[in-house]
Amino acid sequence: MAVHSSKTVIYAALAGNMLIAICKYGAAWFTGSAAMLSEAIHSTVDTGNQVLLLYGLKSAARPADPKHPFGYGLQLYFWVFVVAVLIFGVGAGLSLFHGIEKVRAPHAIENAYMSYIVLGLAMVFEGIVWVVAFREFRRTQGQMGWLSAMRRSKDPVVFTVLLEDTAAMFGLLVAMAGIALSQAFDLPILDGIASIVIGLILAGTAAFLAYEAQSLLTGESIDPEVRDDIRAIGASEPGVVGINEVLTMHFGPREVLVTLSLAFEDHISAVAVEEAVSAIERRIRVAHPKVSRVFVEAQSLAAHKNAIQDRIRDRPAR
Repeated sequence: MAVHSSKTVIYAALAGNMLIAICKYGAAWFTGSAAMLSEAIHSTVDTGNQVLLLYGLKSAARPADPKHPFGYGLQLYFWVFVVAVLIFGVGAGLSLFHGIEKVRAPHAIENAYMSYIVLGLAMVFEGIVWVVAFREFRRTQGQMGWLSAMRRSKDPVVFTVLLEDTAAMFGLLVAMAGIALSQAFDLPILDGIASIVIGLILAGTAAFLAYEAQSLLTGESIDPEVRDDIRAIGASEPGVVGINEVLTMHFGPREVLVTLSLAFEDHISAVAVEEAVSAIERRIRVAHPKVSRVFVEAQSLAAHKNAIQDRIRDRPAR
């Protein structure tokens, strides 16, 4: 259901951005507005980004194989990072370039009414896409605020589309203000400044997305409350006298690896340990369906501490 909802949001954004880009290019050619050209580039980049996100979802859905035994879920995070790079390099870069050119060599906007019509239509299309993305985001957001929900989300598709469309809405407002002010004060340079502001908005959006994507790519753990519950499940099993370590990692939005190092009673038999391990694995998967793999290690507290010291000692010196 989550994948289906994500694809619905992407398809809505893809259709909307494609229509908007065509309209904006026509208006930019007709009026000569740098801000409108920046907006056209922005919509083109967003259209390409939706294609990349769809490809990322398809790649991440491939089953595990000997080459990738934990599956391909991290592919999605990689393509989100690529999206961030494109927004920064193409969207922000070209917007800044055209804005600086317009500031250095300002020229009046022709047939500005066409820009207002296109920007108005773009706001309608972007608004529809934004509402679709926002509703899906709210459905998974819970009681958390926007920023907290984005920072803690392990499924970046919906918030990527929502963030793109939010940046697009701000960009449209800036473009309209730049064109209106350049006409009102007969200062074409304001159109170029608007293009520069749009570039800065895109650069900020890209920086946030890149930061979140790299964090997911380098192995984020599961939410603290879920990790605490997994620890409690392990500690409550008969025969377990201590939890040495609980390590978790997301290999995708719905694929989580869990490893536990448990200390068992000294007199417990090997058969009892195996039964306890099986029970713990089963209880964790029932309580948290996103956990796809559980590895449990039976190790005394002293042996665990020694193993940690060995790992520290064996680390290469910087």
